Amino acid sequence: MSDKKDPIVTVYSTTWCGFCHQAKKYFDSIKVDYKDVDVEKDPAAAEEMVKKSNQMGVPVIEIGDTILVGFDRPKIDIALKSVGLLK
Repeated sequence: MSDKKDPIVTVYSTTWCGFCHQAKKYFDSIKVDYKDVDVEKDPAAAEEMVKKSNQMGVPVIEIGDTILVGFDRPKIDIALKSVGLLK
């Protein structure tokens, strides 16, 4: 029996967003599981994203309790380290 939980990382994204693709590609490359939420297809998730980030732009990346807007790798790494997903 595995004690694996849902991913701590959520990426609010769209299909056309280049920075969204870069963020997801980065998480894949460092083997960090994430939940991808397509805000084009899910209006409730889009609303939730705006509520959390006060932004309408994508990507919005949630790592633990940290909300990041855009693909900022140094900030992503700091947030991943804070939740123990990166050394």
